[in-house]
Amino acid sequence: MSFRGTQFPNGSNPNLSSLPQANPYTPNNSNINYNNNNSINNNNNHNNHNNSNRSRRSNSVMGITGLERLSNLIPSNNPYVIKFESFTDTVDEKLDNYLGFFKPYVPSIGRVLIVATFLEDSIRIVSQWRDQVYYLSTFRHLYEWFVKIFLILNILAMVSGSVLVILRKKPEISTIFLISDVLLQGLVYGLFTQLTFFLRNVSVIGGLLLAFSDCLIIDKRSLLVPGLPMVETTDNKKYFLLAGRIMLIVLFLAFIFNVHLSIFTFFIILIGLLSCVAIAIGYKTKFFASIMTLLLLIFNIYANHYWSYTDSRRDYLKYEFFQTLSIVGGLLLIVNTGAGELSIDEKKKIY
Repeated sequence: MSFRGTQFPNGSNPNLSSLPQANPYTPNNSNINYNNNNSINNNNNHNNHNNSNRSRRSNSVMGITGLERLSNLIPSNNPYVIKFESFTDTVDEKLDNYLGFFKPYVPSIGRVLIVATFLEDSIRIVSQWRDQVYYLSTFRHLYEWFVKIFLILNILAMVSGSVLVILRKKPEISTIFLISDVLLQGLVYGLFTQLTFFLRNVSVIGGLLLAFSDCLIIDKRSLLVPGLPMVETTDNKKYFLLAGRIMLIVLFLAFIFNVHLSIFTFFIILIGLLSCVAIAIGYKTKFFASIMTLLLLIFNIYANHYWSYTDSRRDYLKYEFFQTLSIVGGLLLIVNTGAGELSIDEKKKIY
């Protein structure tokens, strides 16, 4: 049986300068100044006209983005599309009405679930300390002193990073800690060659990026520096949201590669793929993220019920269970915040 991480096997316009005063000894001086003034104005108008034309051409070339092209592919006048969008809007409205009291707690729950796998993994290392040291030193051929230092730093990074994510403190530090932990575990344990390990951890990193974007609240007052213009950095959030939601749905690819095909799983795969594509392009994101959340919760309880086992499979399924919960936490953040600016939903609001 394959394993991952610490899981063992089997387990501007220019300003004109003031014109010079008229010289009384120069004939027709007022006419000369008048003509010069007209010439300057004509040149300025000509330049402004050219700049305006260049601006229009630039906007016409760059105005159509990839998201706008994707948005144009969805026929908004199609009666079936209108009915579907009306249905999803109704579902979203009812969810807000019936679960409105629960909504303020969704971001906190999502962050807790995202770091659940790191907290569980740190407990695993402590409880299996001797086994971890023996495995890495014997089978990975690493120095024992290096293994102990690595495991201690691993525990500190996971616990401190998880606490910072939950408290929404120092998001840059916490995200770097946890993403570095994912990468280093894969390197030290030699698991990057396993496709399932790679896809699942890409999804976990996507969840961490969503948690980071959720914490990315820029106080503009702190950006005001005397004598310097304020630099807008709030646009960074939309890129983290885009990357996070794309990476998050990679988990479903791992599910497709490992599932036993049947009529039931076929419909699950079909619905899941449609939901993944919709989340990636940001179309009806909250609706499809809710569907994916429900699907993953059902699948997690069905496939990773570790509490039903007492043998070596219990430890392995427990690891898989908490890692899937981390991805569910990322989906909850999408349900709460939406897809962000880089999405079809946002383009439809503008146009």
